[in-house]
Amino acid sequence: MFGIEHYPLFLLSGILLNITPGSDTIYILGRTMSQGRSAGMMSVLGIVSGAVAHTMFAAAGLSIILMKSAALFQVMKWAGAGYLIYLGIRSILAKPVSGVNLEDAERTKLRRIYVQGFLTNLLNPKVALFYLAFLPQFIQANNDYGALPFFILGLTFITTGTLWCMLLVIGSDLMSRRLRKSSLSSVLNKASGVIFIGLGIQLLRANRG
Repeated sequence: MFGIEHYPLFLLSGILLNITPGSDTIYILGRTMSQGRSAGMMSVLGIVSGAVAHTMFAAAGLSIILMKSAALFQVMKWAGAGYLIYLGIRSILAKPVSGVNLEDAERTKLRRIYVQGFLTNLLNPKVALFYLAFLPQFIQANNDYGALPFFILGLTFITTGTLWCMLLVIGSDLMSRRLRKSSLSSVLNKASGVIFIGLGIQLLRANRG
């Protein structure tokens, strides 16, 4: 089918990989528990947009350049880690917004959260290498459909991952709603900041192997 083989196996493997906790899962949970369902959903949309970009890069062969270039890998790794640590510091130092401009501030915040989710995924070189290593295993060697199999497999993986992440957002929002309305809300913000910094440090330790 369109140059793809063992699609049911790919679907099952993708679902299992999606439900396995990883950096994206931790990032989304941190956002949701500290800032609520809307922030969690915008994080999911941002990360999904980054995944779409990585699928396009893999289809175009651009991820191969990243795999072969140690310097480019290091640049992306440091940029991604630095951005996560920056977000963590901002979360720790953030002050609650109040007053007549609260609604405008909320809209601005959600747009910012979307962009932040997109960048954290886009700047993670491990994600690019994952797509390059995982998707070709299910593409026929004599594929005559060009980049189409990459897009089909990538969008399949992204769709199942999106559904799972949305369930995580809904569940974690329900569990943390009371905490956010209490005096512990500032503690949740600081905790999410620590999580982001931890993810940045973890990315710094990543290698291409």
